[in-house]
Formats: sequence, C-alpha cells, structure tokens
Amino acid sequence: MSLASYIAIVARGPGRARPLTETEARAAMGHVLDGTGAAEAVGALLMTLRLRGETEDEITGFAGALRDHMQRWRALDVDLDWPSYSAGRTRGLPWYLLSARLVAQAGYRVMLHGRNGGDAALRSYLAAQGVAIAQTPAAATAALDASGLVYIPLEALSRRTTDLLALRAHLGLRSCVNTCLRVANPAGARVTVQGVFHPPYRALQETACKRLGDTAAMIIKGGGGEFERHPGKAVVCHGHGPTGAWTDAPALLRDPRRLTEVTDNPAHLTALWNGTWHHPFALATVLGTAALALWSLGANQTLADAEDHAARLWATRSSRRAA
Repeated sequence: MSLASYIAIVARGPGRARPLTETEARAAMGHVLDGTGAAEAVGALLMTLRLRGETEDEITGFAGALRDHMQRWRALDVDLDWPSYSAGRTRGLPWYLLSARLVAQAGYRVMLHGRNGGDAALRSYLAAQGVAIAQTPAAATAALDASGLVYIPLEALSRRTTDLLALRAHLGLRSCVNTCLRVANPAGARVTVQGVFHPPYRALQETACKRLGDTAAMIIKGGGGEFERHPGKAVVCHGHGPTGAWTDAPALLRDPRRLTEVTDNPAHLTALWNGTWHHPFALATVLGTAALALWSLGANQTLADAEDHAARLWATRSSRRAA
C-alpha cells in the first residue's frame, strides 16, 4: 500500500474514517521514513492525526518503524535510554544533565539523545560537563567505555527524522514524531526514562514501550517536557518496571517556584557540580531526578533508597568533576 492509502483510512470523513492498526501505522511510518511518500502526503497524515489525536496502536506502530529505521544503533551496549526533545521554553538550565552524570558514575551506561531548544538548550552544556557527542555507533561505544555517558544528536540517529521535526515551521504545529522519538530507544536499552509536557501523552508512551518490549520505562511530567523531577511538587510516575507499575514520588521541598526562576546564568550548571555555587532547589532537582533514574534501573528497591544512593554519589563526585 502507498502512503496515500493509509491517509485514506484516517481521513475519509465522519462515519468512514478509522484509526490505523499497529501494523498499518508501522507500514505508513515506514513510507514516511524511507522517503517514498510525497511531502504533501506526509503533512496530510501527520496533521490529520494531530487534529484527531493519535491512538495507542498508532504511536506503537510509528515508534516501531522508528526503531527499524535506527537499527544500526541497536548494537550499542546501553543500560539507560534518556531522550531529550523538549523545546525548552518553560524550563531553565538542564539540571538533568548532572543527574545523568551521577547515574553514569554509579556504573551504568547512559545514552542521551535528542534535538531541542534551537539545537542549543542541552548541547551547549555538554563540553563543559565532559560529555562526548558521538556521530557513529563506534564513537558512541568508545565514549560509553570511557565515561559511561554519551550524547547522540538526532541528525546522527536519523537525518530523515530531523527533517520531519522541521516540518513544524511549515505546518504550524508539532506532530506525533515528537512523541515517537521519546519512545524510539535507538540502542535497545533495557530501561528508558522519558518526560512529557502534556500529561495525556504519558499513557501513549507507556503503552508503546510495553508493547515494543522495553523491560522498564518511567514517564513523568517533567521540567519543560524533559525527564526532570521538580523537587517542589509530587510527581506521578507512569510506566512499568520488572515488578509492575511505579509508585508516585513525593515533593522533596516546600518550594513551588518555576524552573526558570532558579537562575539564568549558564555557568551555574558547572559551578553547582564543582561546588563553587550552591542552591538547594537546583541540587534537589539534580538528586531527585537521578534517584528516579536509579530506581528505574533497579539499582535500588525503593525510591527512598535511590534518593540516598543519589546523595552518596553526589558526595563522592569530586574525582569526576567537569574540566
């Protein structure tokens, strides 16, 4: 079937249109990713689903096609998949980057990947934190072997998918591609942690991860859509682990401030790690996020134990401080 055939299924009109099955969605996204669908058809499919709202079958099928498309990255040895795709308009500095460093310090192999904030929201901080940007699976393996942490740009994972995100400038709206990238888990890590900005997408991502065989997935409404725990609020933890669903994470502080109200000085990210700048809210964000990641990995049986673990990792981080 051509891409136009799948558009006809979802866009025939009231009483005749229906959602795609998971198999149909996987095939339709395959046409989108391999370039056999016309640009007009791609836009029509994405915006029809945007208007109606995607189903669990559709998100699972689309994400499955993305995993097929990124197959060459599946050979990586990765414990934790950490997607980062938010626009960053409602958040401050990427404190979760320090959380990822702590998880790597605990001995886990962590793969950050994404594209966000005009391509600068996260990437501009990586060098100061000693985090390598890898363009190939071989380079990613070398970085993981050296430090346990690597960042893969979306354009290295899939140039075609980068182009699909860029359609927002022409269509005026985000598409389900943003959601599917969070679920893509390019390296096939056994655990994935994901943030959302709009709560209804949590269930879609949770179902897709489960159906696609991820051992564990934790999805939260995080800072600006990233996997980042706001320390002043209780956090609902969606997803599944080896023994079932997660319990929710309570607030760590009595401080409901917005993330953008912490600091706007980029140097404070490295200064917090190096101990030359102190801020209880920022530190609680780092440790609270790291605790959720450690818990999802099974490093600790309870969230309280994971929080203690994160605090110990922070106390011993001096030997791995950023350059």
